[in-house]
Amino acid sequence: MRCPKAPGYESVMDVTVEDFAASVGTSGPVAVVGSGSHRGNPDGVRAVTAPCGIDRIDVAEMVIECGASTPVDEVLSELAAVGQTVSVPPGGTIGGALAVGHSDVTRLGHGAVRDVLLQTHYVSASGKATKAGGPTVKNVSGFDLCRLFLGSYGTLGFFGDVILRTRPLPRFSAWFTSDRDPFDLLANLYRPVSLLWNGELTWVRLDGNASDVEKTVREYGLSEVDGPPALPRSCRWSLPPSELRSLKTTQPGTFVAEIGVGAVHHTVGQERQPADAAKRALHDRIKMQFDPTRRLNPGVDPLTARHGA
Repeated sequence: MRCPKAPGYESVMDVTVEDFAASVGTSGPVAVVGSGSHRGNPDGVRAVTAPCGIDRIDVAEMVIECGASTPVDEVLSELAAVGQTVSVPPGGTIGGALAVGHSDVTRLGHGAVRDVLLQTHYVSASGKATKAGGPTVKNVSGFDLCRLFLGSYGTLGFFGDVILRTRPLPRFSAWFTSDRDPFDLLANLYRPVSLLWNGELTWVRLDGNASDVEKTVREYGLSEVDGPPALPRSCRWSLPPSELRSLKTTQPGTFVAEIGVGAVHHTVGQERQPADAAKRALHDRIKMQFDPTRRLNPGVDPLTARHGA
């Protein structure tokens, strides 16, 4: 799917946020759908789709404004044409990536996805379009609703359009592999962008000046490869970064761990623990404030959905 685009990216979303709000309406269960890469639409629940299209790319201010249904790969392609990128996992839609709240494998060097979202016009359970955040960090005051919505799986509100923080593309970037201990590499490499480990092999992404990267490659005996390993898409674990060493007892190749971050892409589900009572109570109070009739993405529980099954 490609969204509408015009020279200058001036107001080219396929529908307005107001039209999207009208489609959400004020009553009845409703689910927002994008590319379908994260979850299906439950039977008997009306489906709606957020606006799609790139409104503007401001190279000087390093922001992009687009509809929530815009494919991530399209955003990355358009930003690359102006020498920039955004730290959102490839595949799916922008809104889906933000709703799920998973960071890209470059989180070690580029930070979490929660730092990407500056502003959104979201549609509430009452069917109203409301702004949260601001176009720049210094414009934001009051409660940071953007971070609250990020990772809420659309249970508090539906993203309509968003303004994202971009970053310049590095002068040089490449992936390498090594059979050295990944924790040793984490302690000694200078600002690795990503360290991925499957129990046997470590993948390293290094950005910067080509000469500096070449020097590091020689010093640590790294071998260049085309890219990162394929990530198991079945499940995603969350562990304290200090506990990733425990994966040495796991069968190599069944997981890819993000060293220094704590995310683990696994072929089997992590043993679920009941949600902490205090967290559950807080979640229920927030849900009651934003969606008292529980009509938004019914059946989805953000407290357990992020761990996979």
